Amino acid sequence: MICSALIRVAHEGLCLVRKATHVCRFHQHRAWGSKPVASEFAARGAPGIVVELLGKSYPQDDHTNLTQKVLSKVGRNLHNQEQHPLWLIKERVKEHFYSHYVGRSGTPLFSVYDQLSPVVTTWQNFDSLLIPGDHPSRKKGDNYYLNRTHMLRAHTSAHQWDLLHAGLDAFLVVGDVYRRDQIDSQHYPVFHQLEGVRLFSKHELFAGVKDGESLQLFEQSFRSAHKQETHTMEAMKLVEFDLKQVLTKLVSHLFGDELEVRWVDCYFPFTHPSFEMEINFHGEWLEVLGCGVMEQRLVNSAGAHDQIGWAFGLGLERLAMILYDIPDIRLFWSEDERFLKQFHVSDINQRVKFQPLSKYPAVLNDISFWLPSENYTENDFYDLVRTIGGDLVEKVELIDKFEHPKTHRTSHCYRITYRHMERTLSQKEVNSVHQAVQQAAVQLLGVEGRF
Repeated sequence: MICSALIRVAHEGLCLVRKATHVCRFHQHRAWGSKPVASEFAARGAPGIVVELLGKSYPQDDHTNLTQKVLSKVGRNLHNQEQHPLWLIKERVKEHFYSHYVGRSGTPLFSVYDQLSPVVTTWQNFDSLLIPGDHPSRKKGDNYYLNRTHMLRAHTSAHQWDLLHAGLDAFLVVGDVYRRDQIDSQHYPVFHQLEGVRLFSKHELFAGVKDGESLQLFEQSFRSAHKQETHTMEAMKLVEFDLKQVLTKLVSHLFGDELEVRWVDCYFPFTHPSFEMEINFHGEWLEVLGCGVMEQRLVNSAGAHDQIGWAFGLGLERLAMILYDIPDIRLFWSEDERFLKQFHVSDINQRVKFQPLSKYPAVLNDISFWLPSENYTENDFYDLVRTIGGDLVEKVELIDKFEHPKTHRTSHCYRITYRHMERTLSQKEVNSVHQAVQQAAVQLLGVEGRF
């Protein structure tokens, strides 16, 4: 889920990427040369300073690790932009649940929440989901913190407890989520998730049991721990069976009835048992979602006693890339009409095959440096490169590690692939960005350059 450690705070007054701003969009062609690196790393925990976000102020502290690049994505809500590919996926899932799962009154069983704030408390993101205090998913290196108590949600599950506590027993949550991660065509610091939750009462759960034996087992006053355990196992099997049926139908709706599916056991802190679904897509097995039977402690803590349920989560970008043959996750943030107009369809279920834009040539530059003695992780460097280079950076890979035999110092060499989505880059402008990355790595990460 998440892991690593935060880029340390720059000396006050240090400027990193002159609203490097114009680098990520590259609407301007100005070269940076040796100009001072500027402050795209504005929100870095300076005492007495606040982060202004979505109309609220959050005081910074030693956990603050937001960059302007990430903050600029908050509020874009691509999943709610009509005719965007992520919107199409969301609407298709909604339509499926609305039409196949209807309550007694004839209204949809599942309610949908797709405008919840991405700013949540650390309690919502972790503690409410039974994630231990020492779990690696809490580390600053993998999350974007406003401060010690507030963060940008790392998953839509951050809203699960609140909605259960409000009395809901069947809902879908859709939203943007934020994680510090590696840089390649399938990873981006902002992506979108769709979460589903369903609770059952004892009568709902065993209503389909023909002989009534299980219902009697459920309702009777148990005298032995063995009977209680037997009942619990049977209930979990029914919930698991329903979950897998629901998700198999959903994936068949999206990909077609002849799709080959398999289930893989996995681990999530808030579900047990837990599974991932993989689909056979053009001969390759791809993971498309995670799910499981909800931990009873979580359900009980939200006030939904005597109920048992399931939860699942899927990534909209992953589904859209598979369904529409979109090769690069950066394209979802493009405002190029050549991309967007391909998804202007009259029917959300219409098949769309993305026609690639002209692929402009890549420019490769390597960067080597000696690591500091402590407090360095790869995610720190990836976050720095993403902040400075923005969507100009296609990929960053560690291509060499070296330990000096006498000093035992460690050197890393990374290869950065620069490629603009809409035009050809010159070596000169790439060099300017690359020099800014080198300068920032020295000043912010404490590395010693081998440039």
